[in-house]
Order: sequence, then C-alpha cells, then structure tokens
Amino acid sequence: MTSVVIGPAEQLDPRLLEHRRELTGYCYRMLGSSFDADDAVQETMVRAWRGLADFEGRSALRSWLYRIATNVCLDQLSGRSRRALPMDLSGSPWQPVESSLSARRPHTAWVEPVLDRSVLPEDGDPAERAVAKESIRLAFVAALQHLPPRQRAVLILREVLRWKADEVASLLDTTVASVNSALQRARATLASVGGSPPPRPLDDDARDLLARYVDAFERYDIDAFVQLLHDDATQHMPPFEMWLRGRSDIGAWMLGPGAGCRNSRLAQVDANGTPAIAQWRPHEGGGHEPWALHVLEIEDGRVAHISSFLDHGTGLFRRLGLPESPD
Repeated sequence: MTSVVIGPAEQLDPRLLEHRRELTGYCYRMLGSSFDADDAVQETMVRAWRGLADFEGRSALRSWLYRIATNVCLDQLSGRSRRALPMDLSGSPWQPVESSLSARRPHTAWVEPVLDRSVLPEDGDPAERAVAKESIRLAFVAALQHLPPRQRAVLILREVLRWKADEVASLLDTTVASVNSALQRARATLASVGGSPPPRPLDDDARDLLARYVDAFERYDIDAFVQLLHDDATQHMPPFEMWLRGRSDIGAWMLGPGAGCRNSRLAQVDANGTPAIAQWRPHEGGGHEPWALHVLEIEDGRVAHISSFLDHGTGLFRRLGLPESPD
C-alpha cells in the first residue's frame, strides 16, 4: 500500500493525532506488520480528516476512528496470505543450515517486529499496560494471523481493548449474537495454535541476564553466550526460512556462517512487549551497519527464543526509526 501524504501533522485536528499511537497498536495486531500498520493509520487519518466536518456530533470520535481503521485493515487483508514466523512453516530445522540461506521469502511473508514505544501507552493503568504488552508478543501476533480478518477484529476489540459486545457489533455493522459467535470461534482457533504465552515480567535477574547477553555477544565469547540460553533454545532469522534449535546449533551457527557478527555493537531496546537487542555489524569499509533486531523470550532466567529480524536488504532499522549507527 502506498502511503498518502496529507501535509504537516499540525494541519490535522489534534483530536485525531492523540489517537495515533493506540490505532497503530490496533492495526499492528490486525496486520502483523508495523509498516503496514503505519500505512493503515495514515490512511485512517486521511479518511477521518476528509470526513471530520460531516462526522461532528454523530458518535464518539474514538469509536469512529476505530471503525475507519478496521475497514482500512480489512481492505488491506483482502486476498492476502497470512504472515507467519519461520518456525510456523516447518516441523524441523533446515539441514544443512548453509543451504537454507537460499530459502528466503519477501518481507510481506513474515510477521514483523514493532518497537514498544510506537504502540504502547506511555503511562496509564499498569494492568492495562501489561495486557497491551502481552498482546503485541510475537507469538500472539503470529497466532492472530490464523484468524479470518473479521474474527481477528472481534477478538482484538473484545479481548485486548475490552470493548463491549454491542460496541463491537455497532462498529462491524452486525449483531451481538454474531460478535459472540465470532469470539468463540476465534478463541478456539487461538487455543489450537498455541495462543498467547503467559506474562513474564522483567525482573532484576532478567535485566542482569540481558547485560551478560550483550557483553558476551560484543566480546564474541560464544561459550559464555550459549550458557545464557536454554538447552532447547530456538532461533529464527526472517527473511530466511531457516531456524535453529539447541545451544550447540546456535553456537555452531555463530562460529560458522554467522561469524561475520564478530565485533558487533549492541544496544538494548524494547520490542513486541519483550526485551530486544539492536545489532550493528562491522562494515567492510569501516564502522558499523544495521544488521538485526533480536527479539528475546526469557523463561526461568535464560533465553528461550531469539527472533532475529535481519536489516540487510530490508531497511528494517530505518523503517523502525532505529539509528543507522551505534555511535
């Protein structure tokens, strides 16, 4: 979808702009891509800006914006294949790893990451913020992609945003009975594909683990690095279809095909409601270049899963607003 330019932000009604962040979160959950979500919100703002004079006083502004955003997302999803993660596509790792590097798909095939700062409220009720963080976890967003688009909208509006059934029915121009039926089917599908992982608050031990992860990676001490992983830890690397399981395979990858990551620079960020690491790899001409955003899942004091979204050839850092250089 091509972004529509509507002029400087100050030309928009401030009442529209104050809803941009939450609408981006909603569209991200619907579409599985922060970049598609940005386009959808831009289109939502365009339509709202054009129709604001006719809208005045007919209903709550927030509900009206969600109606527009839902229609934009449903239009985007029409005829599209679902986005996935590499581990959704195969029951076993690709062997040998080197040959799997030829198996790559366009970025439109994958669930893509989102930075917390783009979609989560800056403040507000801690319980609501915790729910919002869980609802952008990669596993949950990937599971959502299994749902038909309207079921997806119903589940997000009811379960994540806590809308009442009659409010959702009004937004979707349907009945309460249809909303409740769609929600039941959506819940059953999510349960069958793994649904949402349980909350895992980031405690002091986890923060220490992250510091040791960054230190071991930057020193490229792979023996120390793999000790921070669960024995059966997994890693995948979109846009490649490959994925790895186990400390030994991950360590062998880093000392083999991945050895170009030696002397990388890292920075901690927050993405998809979990800790993440931005990586800049040494550039042949000197300095460092954007290389990957690693979204981590931490369980029982160790890293259980690494989703490494490669920047190379995708412009990921630029599109997420991450710096081109670690300096």
